[in-house]
Amino acid sequence: MPDLVKRLAQLLKIGAIVGVVVGIVRALRGSNPPDVTGQASWQPLSEVQASEKRTGPVEFTTPAAADEPATTDQLWIEPTDGICPVSHPVKGNAGSGIFHVPGGMSYERTVPERCYASEADAEADGYRKAKR
Repeated sequence: MPDLVKRLAQLLKIGAIVGVVVGIVRALRGSNPPDVTGQASWQPLSEVQASEKRTGPVEFTTPAAADEPATTDQLWIEPTDGICPVSHPVKGNAGSGIFHVPGGMSYERTVPERCYASEADAEADGYRKAKR
């Protein structure tokens, strides 16, 4: 009987260690395990509704004060509640000057400060692409 208790204690210790290691690996990899079907967790632009497709250069206007004209040369938009809209999936981090694209290693855990419609827009704004 004492041998059985020792075995169970060893198994519990091993299970706890494995759980900690799995948690660390997931945190370093970027949250969720990969989808076993190989499908992207984001919707590619080709599958976005036709009304949301970008057909040419996008012009943005911001609410302007009564005495100043609206501008249309802004490359990015503000995230809403820390989330970029489907039309602007590229996440920009102003502090680091790095942008993250859907499917990138740090994309899901990145809290955006700016949202871009394309990588080209982010690069034109002076950001560089994340290495992974």
